[in-house]
Amino acid sequence: MITCYLRYVIDPYKLAEFEHYAKLWIPLVTRLGGTHHGYFLPSEGASNIALALFSFPSLAEYEIYRQRMAADPECQAALDFGEKTRCIVSYERSFMRPLF
Repeated sequence: MITCYLRYVIDPYKLAEFEHYAKLWIPLVTRLGGTHHGYFLPSEGASNIALALFSFPSLAEYEIYRQRMAADPECQAALDFGEKTRCIVSYERSFMRPLF
């Protein structure tokens, strides 16, 4: 199993837009074969950092997800919403393997 860790720098004045963006992606990742573990939004501390975690059985399955996502109209609409609202300043993506 591989877990994608996304760390977002968001515009704290556009938290509502980012929350909408996040709610769009949870079912999309699930529909395209992943397990979404949720988004983690600012509460106390830094007001401009958000996280997301989702898993796939393997890195190869994640790559298939990326290909399907690129061709999926709902995924493209979600990406467009993020770009249009500019709620995301930047992000970084890392891959981890869970240890239970």
